[in-house]
Amino acid sequence: QVQLVESGGGLVQAGGSLRLSCAASGGIFSTYAMGWFRQAPGKEREFVAAISRNDGSTYYADSVKGRVTISRDNAKNTVYLSMNSLKPEDTAVYYCAIGIRAGRGTNWYEYDYWGRGTQVTVSS
Repeated sequence: QVQLVESGGGLVQAGGSLRLSCAASGGIFSTYAMGWFRQAPGKEREFVAAISRNDGSTYYADSVKGRVTISRDNAKNTVYLSMNSLKPEDTAVYYCAIGIRAGRGTNWYEYDYWGRGTQVTVSS
């Protein structure tokens, strides 16, 4: 059974930085696509970033492009989301996910397993 545990969320002032981590267990991590999504109160879950299972290609939502970097450490079964220049509109619960057969990984339905999320709050 694949399990994902996110960490690294918290309260930060606008313009600040955070690095989220997602530790995976129970599978062949290096062969899976990994993604980060977020959900703000009253809004639908939205794509943030993904890293492919094949060649390590990365994809970003336009709203975070240039401010966010997704990376993975297959030796540690961990995927990271480094976020800079945070804005109040980045406030949300951030979820990581694993896609066993995902393509680009920019859509929630490409993912098979999800973590429980970590709260990110950006104050103005």
